[in-house]
Amino acid sequence: MGSTCEINAAMSIWRRLSLFVLASSLCSCLCRAEDSAMENIVTEKKAEESHRQDSADLLVFILLLTLTILTIWLFKHRRFRFLHETGLAMIYGLLVGVVLRYAIHVPSDMNNVTLSCNVNASPATLLVNVSGKFYEYTLKGEISGSEVNDIQDNEMLRKVTFDPEVFFNILLPPIIFHAGYSLKRRHFFRNLGSILAYAFVGTVVSCFIIGLLMYGCVMLMKQIGQLGGDFFFTDCLFFGAIVSATDPVTVLAIFNELQVDADLYALLFGESVLNDAVAVVLSSSIVGYQPEGDNSHTFEAMAMLKSFGIFLGVFSGSFALGVATGVVTFTKLRDFPLLETALFFLMSWSTFLLAEACGFTGVVAVLFCGMTQAHYTFNNLSPESQDRTKQLFELLNFLAENFIFSYMGLTLFTFKNHVFNPIFIVGAFLAVFLGRAANIYPLSFLLNLGRKYKISSNFQHMMMFAGLRGAMTFALSIRDTATYARQMMFSTTLLVVFFTVWICGGGTTQMLSCQKIRVGVDTDQENFIGPDGVERRSTKQESVWFFRIWYNFDHNYLKPILTHSGPPLTATLPACCGPLARCLTSPQAYENEEQLKDSDSDLILNDGDITLAYGDITVSTDATGAHTSGTPVGGVAVNSDEALDRELAFGDHELVIRGTRLVLPMDDSEPPLEIT
Repeated sequence: MGSTCEINAAMSIWRRLSLFVLASSLCSCLCRAEDSAMENIVTEKKAEESHRQDSADLLVFILLLTLTILTIWLFKHRRFRFLHETGLAMIYGLLVGVVLRYAIHVPSDMNNVTLSCNVNASPATLLVNVSGKFYEYTLKGEISGSEVNDIQDNEMLRKVTFDPEVFFNILLPPIIFHAGYSLKRRHFFRNLGSILAYAFVGTVVSCFIIGLLMYGCVMLMKQIGQLGGDFFFTDCLFFGAIVSATDPVTVLAIFNELQVDADLYALLFGESVLNDAVAVVLSSSIVGYQPEGDNSHTFEAMAMLKSFGIFLGVFSGSFALGVATGVVTFTKLRDFPLLETALFFLMSWSTFLLAEACGFTGVVAVLFCGMTQAHYTFNNLSPESQDRTKQLFELLNFLAENFIFSYMGLTLFTFKNHVFNPIFIVGAFLAVFLGRAANIYPLSFLLNLGRKYKISSNFQHMMMFAGLRGAMTFALSIRDTATYARQMMFSTTLLVVFFTVWICGGGTTQMLSCQKIRVGVDTDQENFIGPDGVERRSTKQESVWFFRIWYNFDHNYLKPILTHSGPPLTATLPACCGPLARCLTSPQAYENEEQLKDSDSDLILNDGDITLAYGDITVSTDATGAHTSGTPVGGVAVNSDEALDRELAFGDHELVIRGTRLVLPMDDSEPPLEIT
């Protein structure tokens, strides 16, 4: 009986303990569930706040662009040219940056915890164990010890600081592509030799002049104890490369509005387009300079030759990739203009990304892709797509460029790792001035030795004055700000861009007046007065000889294969190649009654006689103005007098064959002829 009572008592105690343990477990589970629910609520709240903050940051930039556009309209309405839209965007960016930096403060978060941990390097990803739960944290950057208590303000400023890759992969491609796609080829190729000299030789000379002068400044700073970190000669050369990229968007906009001399416009525009590409490849080659041994900053001939090889390889590879992509963009969606425009846009943008993924330079690739597509693919597009692509890339270029300049003003106050050194800044301005002078004046002297129409001194002074720095310089400098040297370069680059855009860009009209450069010049007129006071004619003699040879080959063979314009291959290839010509020529080439005009077609005639065979008649002319009409391509002969009476009419000094304008080397005493 006693044992039974003890057993019952033990079982009762066991049941109570079980119930207690179960209750404790349930309470613990409920607490954990409650904590988890609270944690989820806090996480969702933070995510919502972050979303609102991101929307507000983007709204700031949209408002900046809106304000810039409205002010541009006001300036154009009042014909106010002292300040360009890019300068306005920078001013508005500066004002917003001041407000964000000094007028807005985010309350401190009491949950922020600062812990010390001894590690040799900063891990990109950090896993933190909090009560058995692992949380992943990513590296956002270094902050100074004095800013630890202002972590919320730092986070707010970091929100409006974009990843540098955003500029290279999203904002920069439309700007570079539009430069190549909207290129005026006639004036560009007329001055091609001079443009190549300024863009390649001049940029390299400017890079080394600036690099040497800045290395002297760095040595001076080191002697007087104002250098706070490592700064090597390769860093100075890198700085010289990025600030040698000119972007005279302000000057060119004023030139276009005032209709300044077309050759001056072509020299400045062509140099800025190509030297951006050269500066990008040159900077990457300098970064790739790696001598053997522990010291990677000593001079070594083999390492220098290797960097030169990298320069040539990257540039030529990017050039080939861009041209190849532009050529293969052969759309056959003319019946669906929207799809055609979308495909054209995606193919153009993918050129930049493809080049970067392959280890080349996307800037060079997308530039030459734009030039190639303007020459070939544009002729294959439907009229609706031609208008859409022009307007689309013009709009993207406008928005991206003004966004970048607004962001420049913003980063002067929102970037947290600025390094301003007065000696380095003064030295940079002096070096940029001397580097630009070493680019323009010596090369102009050498080029004038071989040019029929010289680059006058007032043109040279204007080109010297118009060497503004802009989007490309900023994008190259912000791409890497991890070291002390790169941070100092970035801070100084911002000041150089501000000064050149505001002072040089704002003084363009006054400089044109001071140099007595003619404005209101019709870029399409054939006879005009040059800067040297000599009457000039826009004829073949001003173009580069190898370009004339190339254009003849391109017009007769490549365009008929790659486009629906140009003469059919059956009219240009020998008779023995008839089957091949008919196979390679598209049906539209025969059906197309009116060919698109080539803006550079007046550059490609040879000095002697020319013979033009197209359609059903062959017309020949020589330098004396004599003309004949021969056997038609189709077979039946046409009387020359009847053909000329029917096809020729008096007009300008040009021959028009089904819409393609070709300037003839006629004597001024002969009446001008025109075939329509």
